[in-house]
Amino acid sequence: METSAPSALALWENFYVIVGSSAGALTGLMFVVITLIADSKQPRSLNDINTFATPAIVHFSAVLLISAVVSAPWPDGQMAAYALGLGAIAGIVYMIIVLRRMLRPTRYRKVLEDWIWHVVLPFLAYIILLGAPMALRDDHRWAPYAIAAAALLLLFIGIHNAWDTVTYMVVSQQEHS
Repeated sequence: METSAPSALALWENFYVIVGSSAGALTGLMFVVITLIADSKQPRSLNDINTFATPAIVHFSAVLLISAVVSAPWPDGQMAAYALGLGAIAGIVYMIIVLRRMLRPTRYRKVLEDWIWHVVLPFLAYIILLGAPMALRDDHRWAPYAIAAAALLLLFIGIHNAWDTVTYMVVSQQEHS
């Protein structure tokens, strides 16, 4: 017997409290990091910030959105599925914007790791998030696991990319001192 989507999602409440809280805290931390970067003498451009730092905030915000949607008291899984699907579509559109920014020439030479963490993995997470709500709507048991995987992947991407940005700024600042 299949479990209905709202009751299946209710089983994940603690998971989303933890993941959503982590994303919220890390979003706040990114504001501190950007403030510190603003005080540095390190040369930077708005395109670099929009390409490498802003997506971390967007991914953390997506995790917050996923957590809120999954934790909301939906009368049925269909409305939650639509909300998650719209969020996934917005994430995919945003990733196209990030891809266009990554393709622009900058002083920073992008390496394979940048392409994986800033383009490939986020696209994968948003595509998983797009497919999972359809399965949620149809009460497939694996759907909550796919939604959780997408949320965790976005959280880990945000953590990696934020750390990568901070370490790059620290190392670059030391080289320019």
